[in-house]
Amino acid sequence: MTSPFAANGPAGRLLARIRPAVQVRRKERQRTAAPHDGEGGVPAPATAAAGTLRPGGGLPDRLVTVLAVAAGLAVANIYYAHPLLTSIAASFGVGSTAASLVVTASTAGYTVGLALLVPLGDTVNRRRLLVALLLVTALGQAASAAAPGIGALVVLSGLMAVTAVGAPLLVAFAAALARPEQRGRVTGRMLSGVLLGVLLARTGAGLLAEWTGTWRSVFAVAAAGMLVLAALLWRLLPDLEPAERLGYGRLLRSVASVVAEEPLLRLRCLYGFLTFASFSVFWTSAAFLLAAEPYAYGEALIGAFGLLGAAGAIAARAIGPLVDRGRDRLASTLLYGANLAAWGLLALDGGHLLVCLVLGVLLLDFGVQGAQVTNLGVLYRLRPEARSRITMAYMTAYFLGGAAGSALAGVVQSAAGWAGVCAAGGGLAGLVLLLWGLEQARA
Repeated sequence: MTSPFAANGPAGRLLARIRPAVQVRRKERQRTAAPHDGEGGVPAPATAAAGTLRPGGGLPDRLVTVLAVAAGLAVANIYYAHPLLTSIAASFGVGSTAASLVVTASTAGYTVGLALLVPLGDTVNRRRLLVALLLVTALGQAASAAAPGIGALVVLSGLMAVTAVGAPLLVAFAAALARPEQRGRVTGRMLSGVLLGVLLARTGAGLLAEWTGTWRSVFAVAAAGMLVLAALLWRLLPDLEPAERLGYGRLLRSVASVVAEEPLLRLRCLYGFLTFASFSVFWTSAAFLLAAEPYAYGEALIGAFGLLGAAGAIAARAIGPLVDRGRDRLASTLLYGANLAAWGLLALDGGHLLVCLVLGVLLLDFGVQGAQVTNLGVLYRLRPEARSRITMAYMTAYFLGGAAGSALAGVVQSAAGWAGVCAAGGGLAGLVLLLWGLEQARA
């Protein structure tokens, strides 16, 4: 007697009809569950901690916060030296102009990293790239902590900063993972984390240097922090493969093509250059103003001024939803005006009115951070498949402005004091507002 479960039995024939449908449904579930690159990428294995993350699928608020903090810690590496310049100058027996070269070198090195390394985010595994860069940055900070002279510190700071470009990679990564309707808010939070890192790096560095009695401890702790951050991101980030793997030369040429084809990108790059140049003029000079009479502050109090800027950066988070609603023109007008008004406050009584100095710092950091959120919010609408390259183009211009502003600050501080600093910073802010007004008049 034939078993009912045999292949030619009634149950066997029923199973033969059901099995193909079950297999089709199983394949569909697997295809739906697999993470895809929303910018055209292919499925890739995800880490256990990031198994549900996929481009365009959305980011939970807690993870956005973690990534924003990570971006802030990554970018902080090039700002720890700012409140330490007077101590570095005294340690090596050099003047303010020579000590300022540490800041100029790190900003220039960061710009090189933006130009040469950030575009790789569109064509290699971002998780592995980020972790590798953080590990090399840790090595550079450890070497800076042992620098034997000002020349060595300048060179090591520049080399370290080349690989300290985790922040723009994280911003582009978060923007890619976010849903389209939350992208402006996510970008705003990520950029708030970046600017908070820029500002609080000064606070933490000043406090740590004063507590330990040496500026070298700051770079040693920064090296350890990068090792911890590398381990954390390796666990949290999804392991997504890029849609295509361009050759390195072709990749860099494609960046030039994007810039050439997008006039809006070129314009916002110019605004970013001038805005961050103005910002850097202030923060490079602030340590020397606050260390002199009538303030005569130590490293801890100089670093604490970063907390004021942090308050302005937090306030600028309100700009993200405004950009999401398409009000970026209004936002840009208000923010560029705020930058110019900030310099008016900073210039009053030669920078010796503390209340005006405090209000000026708050307004300056609000304006700069808000302009950053607005610029990238507008630019990320252009080409979703090229966000890393757009980020690279914009951030390269942005930090070139920072390097130019830092170099300009050292010159005008020595030649004309605080009045020269305010004339330079205010002139740059005024030029941005003028160019923006001309653009709106033509629109």
